Amino acid sequence: MAGPAPSAADELPGPARRLYSRMEASCLELALEGERLCKAGDFKAGAAFFEAAVQVGTEDLKTLSAIYSQLGNAYFYLKEYGRALEYHRHDLLLARTIGDRMGEAKASGNLGNTLKVLGRFDEAVVCCQRHLDIAQEQGDKVGEARALYNIGNVYHAKGKQLSWNAAQDPGHLPPDVREPLRRASEFYERNLSLVKELGDRAAQGRAYGNLGNTHYLLGSFMEATAFHKERLAIAKEFGDKAAERRAYSNLGNAHIFLGRFDVAAEYYKKTLQLSRQLKDQAVEAQACYSLGNTYTLLQDYERAAEYHLRHLLIAQELADRVGEGRACWSLGNAYVSMGSPAQALTFAKKHLEISQEIGDRNGELTARMNVAQLQLVLGRLTSPAATEKPDLAGYEAQGARPKRTQRLSAETWGLLRLPLERSIPRAPSSDEECFFDLLSKFQSSRMDDQRCPLEEGQPGAAEATAAPTPEERVAQPSLTASPQTEELLDLIASSQSRRLDDQRASVGSLPGLRVTHSNLGRLRGDGDPQEPGDEFFNMLIKCQSSRIDDQRCPPPDVLPRGPTMPDEDFFSLIQRVQAKRMDEQRVDLAGSPEQEADGSPEPRQQCQPGAS
Repeated sequence: MAGPAPSAADELPGPARRLYSRMEASCLELALEGERLCKAGDFKAGAAFFEAAVQVGTEDLKTLSAIYSQLGNAYFYLKEYGRALEYHRHDLLLARTIGDRMGEAKASGNLGNTLKVLGRFDEAVVCCQRHLDIAQEQGDKVGEARALYNIGNVYHAKGKQLSWNAAQDPGHLPPDVREPLRRASEFYERNLSLVKELGDRAAQGRAYGNLGNTHYLLGSFMEATAFHKERLAIAKEFGDKAAERRAYSNLGNAHIFLGRFDVAAEYYKKTLQLSRQLKDQAVEAQACYSLGNTYTLLQDYERAAEYHLRHLLIAQELADRVGEGRACWSLGNAYVSMGSPAQALTFAKKHLEISQEIGDRNGELTARMNVAQLQLVLGRLTSPAATEKPDLAGYEAQGARPKRTQRLSAETWGLLRLPLERSIPRAPSSDEECFFDLLSKFQSSRMDDQRCPLEEGQPGAAEATAAPTPEERVAQPSLTASPQTEELLDLIASSQSRRLDDQRASVGSLPGLRVTHSNLGRLRGDGDPQEPGDEFFNMLIKCQSSRIDDQRCPPPDVLPRGPTMPDEDFFSLIQRVQAKRMDEQRVDLAGSPEQEADGSPEPRQQCQPGAS
């Protein structure tokens, strides 16, 4: 005799099952608990309760729409963007079906934000524009402001991603990079005008900050500083220390490209102070790295080395090998500039070791060249001081400045023109070529994947089913895919092969929906089922058809970005600024015999750590 059928409670996660058994939880009660947990910041537990609510189900269409929306948001914060996209699509379909225009606007905006994070910028713009159109149609000023801000964010993200690949200084970006940044600025300006009208000071602060960032990338540094100063004032008004810290950092970045290195250093010191108040070690390390670069530009190499060393110590504490390698590289350059090849060699060797460990081929090439050149120089020096090694034990997080050692002669100095990491042309690695070959082969099959399979017996069914699967196309014997590449291709396959079916999914297939006589009329639209937006989805399909090139560029990062490293879009530029000034940085290092006999001049008074 068969046992009793499992109840809905048997399917629920542990916490939700206990709540269900205690009070015979309804869908709404589970959803309310999920909302409470998400508001408390526990998105994982909140998502579990929302999922439980979906399993219990409801006939209340408004409740189900709210659950979809919040569940999508919970997965977004958990960085499970595929699941976030799924529930926001459910929300959009349900909202359109029941004629909920405000719900449709909200779901479109959520979809746009999720697509932006996934790098699907054109589709994201379509969804955010839908949000804007409905908000304007409904006279919803708050929603209109939010949609304008979101569209600006999409264009900003697209422009920033393209600018990373352009590898050019701000203000000298190619037109295809400048255009999305210009559009972003336009939408941020419209958002700023509207939130001023609404009297929303917090939203004004966000708009000012993003306007500063876009103008910075466009090379309008004076405008960028003006916007960031407005952002700073509003952050102070609200006591928002994190926003204040970001504003100081952004002001420092802008002043670098205005040539005001001394002013930039003061802003970075304020960034450093606030990072300590916020007890954010990663940001503290980033500020130290910024200061190290700035003092290099100021040709104060001792102070530059001190800040790079503090960055190194934090990177080691946080197990950030990428940041640790970059700090060693920077320290090697600083000691070269101070005429201390023995110390420079120690850090160059450490940079080489870390580059090999993390698979940084470009860094490894740079480090090998540096080590070879430094060993050559040290072989031509006869002084015992040439072989001494730095006393790292004497340095602490708040510790002493580096010591100056023997100066180099003009003859040996010519050997010490170390190449900067960013100045070395990089040929595509075999792994990258493999990645592009795999992606190209996979993408050639996308149209078949997006079409629904033909039913058996229909003309052409045999040809359709005989086509190799994406997995078969990818699994070529001459190519070896890395786990990361396979994971990326699986993600593309799983999302794109279902996209058209998902977008036109039947309302009856929505999870958690209990169809009853009371809601059947609304679902059917009084006998005239509502197709979920042909025009809207056609726009999405056009965006999707153009994504093959977008997916090829840029390739995925070879290395993760270390938590102690600032955004590379700025600091790769700093390295190029340094490359132009290497000759200036190295003057007077040979020194006359009289100077060496009298000793080095006293370095300028240095601010004590934390006293800025």
